[in-house]
Amino acid sequence: MAMVVDVASWVLLTVGGFFVLVGGIGALRMPDLYTRMHAASVTDSLGAMLVLGGLVLQAGITLETVKLAAILIFMLFTSPTAANALASAALLAGINPGLAKPWRQEPRS
Repeated sequence: MAMVVDVASWVLLTVGGFFVLVGGIGALRMPDLYTRMHAASVTDSLGAMLVLGGLVLQAGITLETVKLAAILIFMLFTSPTAANALASAALLAGINPGLAKPWRQEPRS
């Protein structure tokens, strides 16, 4: 049974680390603020959930599990809220989303 818990926790830790890595690369390669922020916020939520889930499995039923669960709940509430506040502040500051060029351009008159 302990071997199954160890394998499951390492799978969660590895997959969570992979998502954080891909999100970091995505945040570097995205063209504008809003797409970068989307990549970072999704990675922050999903990657943190998987990594903390793996740590909970490693810790077993102890006080550390309660602390990790509290951190997870705190991050799941604050990360989307912070991303929303950042996007609202960027819109109020006048930073427009980088929209794709129109498919058909209108002729100039």
